[in-house]
Amino acid sequence: MEVSLIAQLGHGSGDHLFASALKRQQAHEDFVDELDEPSARLGGTNLPRGDATSLYSFAVGAHGHPFHRHAGHRVFTAISGSGGAQLRFSSATPEQIEADPLSFIRALHYINIPPDCLFTVRFGGDTWHQFAPLTKNALHPAFFALSCHTNELGGDLPELVRAQVLANEASIPSLTMLLPPCIDALLCDTPVDHLHIPTTHLSLDAPPGTLQGALCKSARCVAGLIRGAWAGWRRSTGFLFESGGSHAVTELDHVPAGSLLLHQLMKVPCHHEDTFCLTLTNQDLGTREASALLSRLLDGFLNSPPSGVSRMMALRNLLVRPIGLRTSPLACPVSSLLSHATSNLFDQRFPVLDQAIDHDNARAQVVLGADDKHLIFRSCVSVHVVSSQQVDITLGTRVHCKNLFGDVYMGVIDLVHRRYITPTMLRLAVEHAFPRQQLAEGRPATALFSVLPTANVY
Repeated sequence: MEVSLIAQLGHGSGDHLFASALKRQQAHEDFVDELDEPSARLGGTNLPRGDATSLYSFAVGAHGHPFHRHAGHRVFTAISGSGGAQLRFSSATPEQIEADPLSFIRALHYINIPPDCLFTVRFGGDTWHQFAPLTKNALHPAFFALSCHTNELGGDLPELVRAQVLANEASIPSLTMLLPPCIDALLCDTPVDHLHIPTTHLSLDAPPGTLQGALCKSARCVAGLIRGAWAGWRRSTGFLFESGGSHAVTELDHVPAGSLLLHQLMKVPCHHEDTFCLTLTNQDLGTREASALLSRLLDGFLNSPPSGVSRMMALRNLLVRPIGLRTSPLACPVSSLLSHATSNLFDQRFPVLDQAIDHDNARAQVVLGADDKHLIFRSCVSVHVVSSQQVDITLGTRVHCKNLFGDVYMGVIDLVHRRYITPTMLRLAVEHAFPRQQLAEGRPATALFSVLPTANVY
């Protein structure tokens, strides 16, 4: 058995992590709660490609779990609870146990792990082991761990278990073998807590058995109760975002020639100006008519707003509504798409201030915008079919501040507008409007993603 302490974490961190991670683990699709060891398989084997590894998370709570063993060796990394953890091992072989059941007890060895500690454990296959909290008050869990099975087929697996592994349906309980009934009965008649078991004490903060160590442990126990209760009360959350990979948005240092934005706000000072460009290459868009592509893009702005931007707009609307400013669920570059005006419609659907389509339909663009108490903004959305292999999509904005409040307002949002709001809105609108269903050479888009790993949020 090899045990290494890696780092001492903050007071109460162990109970906090245990409670929050266990809640997420329970939401995993491969969660199993058996043998007092709730677990989830995070990554299975891929035996056809020669990969026999797997990855699990598992937890040992405040009451510990029973003695057991596995056929293959085990390697895991864990964070102990705020009361510490005790690792119990017995190296007695099945043959020794069959000949003399007491050999199991004689081969016992304990290792004490301090509270709130990051540590690693490695032990060979067929090693009997049991994990429990170091503090015997049932208030603190033992630990939460990530276990890497470097060879799921390792060791002398029973045929039924081997079949489960080959079918990629194994779980920690199915790979677990409990003690023979005779040893269970022996442990009940002779509680190991009452025996003098050789014990190794490990610590990073203070020497074990000293007053300093006792005070430190007490402080961690109290902090763990508070932080663990807080983490258990909070709702478990998780987020997954996929950007689409190849859609890079760049900010241009000038407004493209021929853009309708060049003719906007010409009679008043311009206090803010930006233009962002996204280029699609080698992608089958179904049509090369810029007007049709622009219509799909405007639909993308309406139907795929970034959730982060929507939350920011909700907060902004809450703050400015009392002072009578214009509110909208969409950010200002395209917020006027929600206008009810019908005097100037693009594609007979989208309210715009101006529009233009080149004679060969290679370029289409619209002007959006609104006037408010503090500023005036104009935005230009453009689709330019450069060639059969390239389409440039741009979103540019000009702003005129009408008063001091407008200057302060733009000063506050300028950075987030350039770095996050506009490029993210443009990217998601493009990904919604032009999903990469097929490259120009006809290969299905699923082939692009077949080598990407599975992403789990739980």
